[in-house]
Amino acid sequence: MIRVLSVASECAPLVKTGGLADVVGALPHALRKQDVEVRTVLPGYPAILAAVDWVDDVMHEDDLFGGRVEVFHARAAGLELLVVKADHLFGRDGAIYLNSEGADWSDNAERFACLSWMAARLAVEPHGGWQADIVHCHDWQAGLVPLYLRTLPGGGRVRTLITIHNIAFQGLAPVEKLERLRIPGWAFTPDGAEYWGKISPLKAGLVYADRLSTVSPTYALELMTPAFGMGLDGVIRERAADLCGILNGIDLDVWSPEHDGSIERYGAPEGKAANKAALRDLFGLPEGGGPLAVVISRLSEQKGLDLLIEALPSFLDAGGQLALLGSGDRALETRFRDLAETHAQVGVHIGYNEALSHRMMAGADAILVPSRFEPCGLTQLYGLRYGTVPVVALTGGLADTVIHANDAALKRGVATGLQFAPVTAEALKGALARLVELHAQPEVWRTLQTNAMSHPVGWESSAATYAALYQDMMAPA
Repeated sequence: MIRVLSVASECAPLVKTGGLADVVGALPHALRKQDVEVRTVLPGYPAILAAVDWVDDVMHEDDLFGGRVEVFHARAAGLELLVVKADHLFGRDGAIYLNSEGADWSDNAERFACLSWMAARLAVEPHGGWQADIVHCHDWQAGLVPLYLRTLPGGGRVRTLITIHNIAFQGLAPVEKLERLRIPGWAFTPDGAEYWGKISPLKAGLVYADRLSTVSPTYALELMTPAFGMGLDGVIRERAADLCGILNGIDLDVWSPEHDGSIERYGAPEGKAANKAALRDLFGLPEGGGPLAVVISRLSEQKGLDLLIEALPSFLDAGGQLALLGSGDRALETRFRDLAETHAQVGVHIGYNEALSHRMMAGADAILVPSRFEPCGLTQLYGLRYGTVPVVALTGGLADTVIHANDAALKRGVATGLQFAPVTAEALKGALARLVELHAQPEVWRTLQTNAMSHPVGWESSAATYAALYQDMMAPA
């Protein structure tokens, strides 16, 4: 049995802003079958405190970053949790990273340093007879854990892994907070946690963790280039021998066309027509013979949705329709609302609704993911699961999970979706034209749907890879 302490800032279904939460919530269940026991360290946001069943007190500090911090063992959603209760840092209504004005909380550095500090203590201090063999850190919010372990007695015994879910978010903090964040001066160097005169928790994790991983093989290669490494490509190239890319999976019980209670009928291909009609009703779209495409996404330039706006008119002229669910950049929200007002074939819902996202996957013909970069992506995996053909940019995990419907793949009967490159509006326009063309060929389209639904998208293979990585990390040097 390998014991893993997973440290993250969010976890589905308890609290979620993106794909990180889905991974953190689903992976422990899959790892149980690999003889790996996971306890997940989470901040004590109000939503988490309200959802968990308390088991036992574990540890506390009377004054950490301005207030008392307590850690308690709890259970929820089939997960073993260690919840860091710090009301002065996490006891806030609203978004977990942003204030009411949409800006980062000014003390995010302290908030997630608290999470990391208590996780490091949990790694070296047994609780209830349980002690971690490995600490698995997720993104910058847990990036200080490997550094903190180097300052704690016994910290060298515990192996550490940091997973980069999205290198665009690095958690930079001013150097004036160095002492306050309990970061030793020896670590604030260009070879340590310093990044252009600021503290970088993510860089600290990349430098001091024993191993590095990211969420797709292609993204692992991309991270070592200036175009994708966001200024940390040199650090990652130096750690190339310690880096691996492991694809994310999805929870097949949560995303299940056969048993999804939020949809009208079973999933594609058999139930697609009924669900498509219901989806049109939900978004106020007229009847039509062309493909109904959906976008379920954070609205940002990273996601390439400005390119979609440019490419969309020709798709609509060819009989296509679009239903969009998402929020984010205010300018993009406004542009999509304007499109919906001027085009009857466009429906837009600003915000997020989990049940609606399931109905969209069940009813749509295609899911559009035109991201400029995408570490792994989950929506294309949901699309595959529901026979909702992915149309994706050729980048990151999108390149690793979708088999492009070129002539060779169609002849071999293995295609599952469409890829386009370069990531431009013109290339996306071409992919949408190809989508319309393939959708007009019923036999070809049904084969695409069937192939998509048979493509493995669960956690079984990736969980086995993680377990093998943990085992290798525990081997004597």
